[in-house]
Amino acid sequence: MEVTPMPRFLAVYTMKPEDLASFRNMPKAEQDAIDAVGVAQWKAWEERNAALILDRGGMVGKTTRVTKDGVAAAQNPLCGYLVVEAETAEAAAQLFRDHPHLTVFPGDGVDIMPFVT
Repeated sequence: MEVTPMPRFLAVYTMKPEDLASFRNMPKAEQDAIDAVGVAQWKAWEERNAALILDRGGMVGKTTRVTKDGVAAAQNPLCGYLVVEAETAEAAAQLFRDHPHLTVFPGDGVDIMPFVT
């Protein structure tokens, strides 16, 4: 009997550019303290959910946008991504309720989108 794989979801971490700027303007010691707590919690979150993480993705830097008019620097709230599998979008979203991106770092959201192809 063939096992049907669970649906896959792209989880995109978002952070308002002004919130990132505020974080980067904090004294280095404060940033380091937040990073120490947040990175440890992030690793623990990934360990708890390892069976559902298909691609650990990563954090991303500055945006370069390509349009029909050319190539230029751009700004958006995207700061990283991850691919998970779950029964439903709601189940995938529930994985991120206690994620340190939201509870420790100045992230403002995690957008969950199903892969449709």
